[in-house]
Amino acid sequence: MLDTTATAALGFDQDRLERIEPFLRTAYLDTSRLPMMQLSIARDGQPVYRTQMGTMGEGREALREDALFRIASMTKPVTSIAFMQLVEQCKVALEEPVTKVFPEFKNLSVYAGGGGSGAPFVPGAKAGPMRFVDLLTHMSGLTYGFQQRTNVDAAYRDSSFDFARGHLDSDEYIATLAKIPLEFSPGDRWNYSVSTDVLGVAVERISGMRLGDYFEKHIFQPLGMTDTRFGAEGQLDRLVDAYQYIPGHKPKMIDAGLKSNLGRPGRFDSGGGGLVGTIADYERFTAMLVNRGELDGARIISPKTLDLMTANHLPGGQDLTQLSQSLFSESQNAGVGFGLGFACVIDPAKTLMPASKGEFYWGGAYSTAFFVDPVEGITMVFMTQVYPSSAYPIRRQLKTLIYSALSDSRA
Repeated sequence: MLDTTATAALGFDQDRLERIEPFLRTAYLDTSRLPMMQLSIARDGQPVYRTQMGTMGEGREALREDALFRIASMTKPVTSIAFMQLVEQCKVALEEPVTKVFPEFKNLSVYAGGGGSGAPFVPGAKAGPMRFVDLLTHMSGLTYGFQQRTNVDAAYRDSSFDFARGHLDSDEYIATLAKIPLEFSPGDRWNYSVSTDVLGVAVERISGMRLGDYFEKHIFQPLGMTDTRFGAEGQLDRLVDAYQYIPGHKPKMIDAGLKSNLGRPGRFDSGGGGLVGTIADYERFTAMLVNRGELDGARIISPKTLDLMTANHLPGGQDLTQLSQSLFSESQNAGVGFGLGFACVIDPAKTLMPASKGEFYWGGAYSTAFFVDPVEGITMVFMTQVYPSSAYPIRRQLKTLIYSALSDSRA
């Protein structure tokens, strides 16, 4: 336990909060399912509960408070906020076609066959116009190679988009992507994808700044997020080892923090998944979100813009189970819609978990997670490092433990 504040004054039952650490230790640490964990819970920006356990990795010291984690897709909300800052300045609009910034996308087509085992794609029908809002909502027709469903996914793997930082710059990334057909015409369906990577390149082209530099100037520095960046140059001693889930066995270490390629400069800043940071920094980010876009006098985004971002933008008020074609684990929850960079709870009862309507969240491939509950003023950040995020039901369990400890509900 790192710290416990006056929890009763913040509406939490201390005895029930103290169920969390023994559960995590027994269910995950002692069984070697997760090698390390950090958890932070706050209400109205005030810390309620913190705990950490485990080690930095194989043969390494106990987990440091200032450990660096690969936050993967928890990068996406940061990129989405950055883009919406530009929208607020009227430098771009959600309804505008992406060809305003990406002329490379003017001849996109929809997949019609072919493309397997190095074969060419069959010429498909011209895709409808892709808008910036389609990138933010993952309704662009783009995909991820790791989904391994179609020949389009295979083409993404062949281009190694997931590891672009070492072999592509932003312009090369877009040029390569533009040669691959879309899985569907923009706006037709929801599919988890590299859309936010493309959005990050849009931020670069509109602002004239590299994405990491934009983040530093307009988000990280104002919020006091001093330890979050693309890569971990000069900080590998603080970077935890990364692991992969192996059914029936303890997770396998796949990237040693002390020897990680993240210690070398990257050519591409992945707005969809490239940030490395600490739990303390992401606490600052979620504190800004629960405080409606402002923290300690620094206004990052307006309250009304954040309301727009956390509303459900899926057509007809549908949830992800109705519109998603993605195999991604986070799209399997009934009662959950999707906004501009965040999943959002639209029907708590259908989620079969304690939740508030309007709660928003996301997670990362290495099982990191956060959520923001504006109704109750609660934020949670969870850090660990096991891929994929679907390996364990840890996120559902954490939500259950947190809400069951809430003694003063505002709903």
